Amino acid sequence: MISGGHLVAKALKAEGVDTIFTLCGGHIIDIYDGCVDEGIEVIDVRHEQVAAHAADGYARITGRPGCAVVTAGPGTTDAVTGVANALRAESPMLLIGGQGALTQHKMGSLQDLPHVDMMAPITKFSATVPDTARVADLVSMAFRECYHGAPGPSFLEIPRDVLDAKVPVAKARVPSAGRYRASTRNAGDPADIEKLADLLVHAKKPAILLGSQVWTTRATEPATELVRGLNIPAYMNGAGRGTLPPGDPHHFQLSRRYAFDNADVIVIVGTPFDFRMGYGKRLSPDATVVQIDLDYRTVGKNRDVDLGIVGDAGQVLAAVAEAATGRVDNGAVGRKAWLEELQAVEEKAKRKRLPLQHSDASPIHPYRLVHEINEFLTEDSLYIGDGGDIVTFSGQVVQPKAPGHWMDPGPLGTLGVGIPFVLAAKHARPDKEVVALFGDGAFSLTGWDFETLVRFDLPFVGIVGNNSSMNQIRYGQAAKYGQGRQRVGNTLGDVPYDEFARMLGGHGEAVRDPADIGPALLRARESGKPSLVNVWIDPDVYAPGTMNQTMYK
Repeated sequence: MISGGHLVAKALKAEGVDTIFTLCGGHIIDIYDGCVDEGIEVIDVRHEQVAAHAADGYARITGRPGCAVVTAGPGTTDAVTGVANALRAESPMLLIGGQGALTQHKMGSLQDLPHVDMMAPITKFSATVPDTARVADLVSMAFRECYHGAPGPSFLEIPRDVLDAKVPVAKARVPSAGRYRASTRNAGDPADIEKLADLLVHAKKPAILLGSQVWTTRATEPATELVRGLNIPAYMNGAGRGTLPPGDPHHFQLSRRYAFDNADVIVIVGTPFDFRMGYGKRLSPDATVVQIDLDYRTVGKNRDVDLGIVGDAGQVLAAVAEAATGRVDNGAVGRKAWLEELQAVEEKAKRKRLPLQHSDASPIHPYRLVHEINEFLTEDSLYIGDGGDIVTFSGQVVQPKAPGHWMDPGPLGTLGVGIPFVLAAKHARPDKEVVALFGDGAFSLTGWDFETLVRFDLPFVGIVGNNSSMNQIRYGQAAKYGQGRQRVGNTLGDVPYDEFARMLGGHGEAVRDPADIGPALLRARESGKPSLVNVWIDPDVYAPGTMNQTMYK
């Protein structure tokens, strides 16, 4: 005989899940019992939103789906934000929620809510497990749906009596590992591959944007081979950052607008034409535009494209590189002048910003803070950004040294992902140094789980850019309603987060002098503890990205 909770654990094990993130509740504890038997680690947090964000982060770090387990009612609703963030970020995770017993259906049982209906719009699959014998089967079905098209989250609710009941092992369907999911790796239409290869070979001024799906599909090697082999300037966003290391002659960052205004061929890989891309309007109308994506629905959405390819970024880029090889002239030499033109634009932008990055002003200029963080990062530093204005600053300066070493919320713009992402990243990759930059408003949302990091002995270097404001919103209010109404509903207290860290058993320091930032970061690293360096920054300076946001136009 086997219980529903133990069937859940067996199904998780078959999928390669070795950790669940959870906050306990009476509806779900049989899953814990099963996880103990299957050798799956149970990491318990202080808020279900943290559990869901951590499952999302785990998926991004490991390449395997994450799993969060929460109780019914408020436990499940608390996790909604984490699931929604995973949907927009295309992150495969399973949220398992409790539910009242089937025998009490519609009777008003404790914490009873229509979870499946609530989760349906923000998941790729949402269902109730109706029978104990079907538990593992439904778990495997949910994981399968996570990988239908672009990855994303699934949700299962399991009624308490279904989870606690036992059935004969022979009656339960338990899918075997590796035998219930097909490969989703495809290279698109061969004719389109040839067409793209021809476009790139004959392009005079091509540009390529490597988006999050380049990391999702672990396409670093084929992406690198393509841009180096054809001598194409590459821009990176989202989790695609780090595909090329800083200093690589094909790594470009600050000249993207210039490139998109002047390129004759633009290839967009694994990034939708959403607000980050100006809904496609930031691409020259005269350029030939190619879009590559895992999801058919994304290709050509919001902007016409000249060529759309649905497929795995790694497979597509490798196939295009192969199709372009062996030609008498692949155009690489002729593009030298184009790369030099872009490099001149990059250098001009860097020189313009350099005085601010070295500013000795007090309060500390945000550019100085993010400059110090970038200088602090090593080859093994995994960087996490959680915030509004301060993280917008960091996006211009902080450059991860390797693929998979950048984490941000994604297009939902969720604040509060930082501590959960740290939890997932440091647990999954204890060999990596984790460095996280928080806005003070963002940290406040999920910061109590700093205690979870202390409890599980997961050291990291945390930095709070503290301006006592929700500054990205404050800018918009000042622009829209005038200086006299700029601080309505967005001003925070002067919180000493360094003391908060020490109170919970971590390392904490406060910094007010820019010269002290670097030494404080080094001491945080050497402490071997979860840490917060509380850096007081100038509240009256805004990132260019904040001032250019379309919502304020």
